[in-house]
Amino acid sequence: MTQTLALKNRDLFWPPADELTEATERIRARLGDWPPTHAPWRICLTAPDEPNGGDLIIVADAASHGEQVARWLVRGAAVVEAAENRATLHLGGEKYRLEGHLAEDWIPALAAFLDCGFDPHDALVLALAWRDGDETRTNADGDSFPCDLATFPRLAGLAQAPAQAFPRCPERLGLYPVLPSAEWVERVVGFGVKTVQLRRKSANPADELQREIARCVAAGRQHAAQVFINDHWQAALDAGAYGVHLGQEDVHTADLSALAAAGVRLGLSTHGFYEILKALHFRPSYIALGAVFPTTTKVMPTAPQGLKRLARYVRLLDGVVPLVAIGGIDLQVLPEVLSTGVGCAAVVRAVTEAADPAAAVSALQQAFTQ
Repeated sequence: MTQTLALKNRDLFWPPADELTEATERIRARLGDWPPTHAPWRICLTAPDEPNGGDLIIVADAASHGEQVARWLVRGAAVVEAAENRATLHLGGEKYRLEGHLAEDWIPALAAFLDCGFDPHDALVLALAWRDGDETRTNADGDSFPCDLATFPRLAGLAQAPAQAFPRCPERLGLYPVLPSAEWVERVVGFGVKTVQLRRKSANPADELQREIARCVAAGRQHAAQVFINDHWQAALDAGAYGVHLGQEDVHTADLSALAAAGVRLGLSTHGFYEILKALHFRPSYIALGAVFPTTTKVMPTAPQGLKRLARYVRLLDGVVPLVAIGGIDLQVLPEVLSTGVGCAAVVRAVTEAADPAAAVSALQQAFTQ
């Protein structure tokens, strides 16, 4: 664990605040061995004359600052609006609204999590999960990193979740190939794989997509496999698919109530603590955590999460919802991924680009039994 830090030599706060810096060092030393960030962030307790893209300016009421806030945001700075039991981050045209406990040390906690490399919206989530004195307590990982979901904030301003929770998936879904066509789905479930996903990003005309999804659904039923359809929720609902996998943006456009009422399972993608809380709000059947490693199969909105973060997510959500690790996973790294305790790993190229897909599937499945 990190014992010696060089935070005093950095411009953490404006105006400089030795007491806050000392508190930040104390908290940071108890969070574990996270590589320090290279992002040029600075927490501003008063507005600087010339804000920059690394500034997080803390105010009590953004509305009262009006045009100033707009100018700060245009300059690339972020604004943290903090009041009793709530905090809102204004960043990049988005508002991240959190409701929860603001500890006396929440500002140095925010600085400590920023130094660990977390993006501002995730660092703010963790700062609100922090409790005064947490640095004196030790969790199962031997540090003081927040790991109790009960202390985490709630997200405000989200669309209402369906009245009916989504049916739960098996706790440990095992190997989860993500496949580009119905032909691949039919082939892989024929190898004995019990969870697969059709991820077809382009489908024209519409009747071709419907035929593809119908074939996948039929293959799943024939082989007693759980087939998820990526993105195309209406076609999946019409075809009676077992499940649908959606991205964070899709929860605002898909008819989640119709999916839940039909008994369709729902998987949601996440890329950090804030998106995990957002996903939990909708009570999905599973949550996907990624991208764990760099991937070339799609453009990712965030940097790779890595095994250390994956392990923290698993610790936080163990027993709460089934979890799927995804992103850049192959046979070589799969044992390390499973060592975090996650019960499912999604793979793409490890199957579709294998010289012998049947042998590749067999080897991947064996990793889950070792």
